[in-house]
Amino acid sequence: MKKIIPIVVVAVIVIGGLLTWQLTKSKKTVTPTKNTVSTQVLPVSSNPIQNTSQQAGLGIAAADVENNVDPSTKQAISDRLQLTLQNTSSQSMSNLEIYYEMKDAKTGQSEAYHQTLTGLQIAPSESKTIYFDNQTGAGHYPENKYSLYRSSQNEVDFTIQVSVPGFKPATATAKKSAGTGETSG
Repeated sequence: MKKIIPIVVVAVIVIGGLLTWQLTKSKKTVTPTKNTVSTQVLPVSSNPIQNTSQQAGLGIAAADVENNVDPSTKQAISDRLQLTLQNTSSQSMSNLEIYYEMKDAKTGQSEAYHQTLTGLQIAPSESKTIYFDNQTGAGHYPENKYSLYRSSQNEVDFTIQVSVPGFKPATATAKKSAGTGETSG
């Protein structure tokens, strides 16, 4: 009996070591690449923006969610949330964030999203157009491709708030007509 216990212990150690080696060998390391866009934009339960400033300077010149047009080429582009932001102040703006809510006009169902607009800077007296389209590059931000905007056959109404520290938040509304619209591009 005394000789069996050491053999069992050695067998358990050897088998455990082999299993650990096999599991370690089969693990794959994934290294994220630079400039990737996260497409995991999830709804939020409330607006986290706590900006109470009354200083004018930030505005939304245009808010579109259908029949979009590229402001540079004047050519039609696929439907997406597209905002043209204006800085009417004498100060540069950075650290912007957005909160937008979409509501199905027929069912009353709603979803809301919040994002930090990473990399966005608006110089004094400058306008910039930003897009929520899951594309990469300056001015492009992720969207939830399963949102009400993309899935509802009904009219969807948007209420939008953009905030930057030190300035009154800018607000706008937009409307998607009945139908699913174009796919995100």
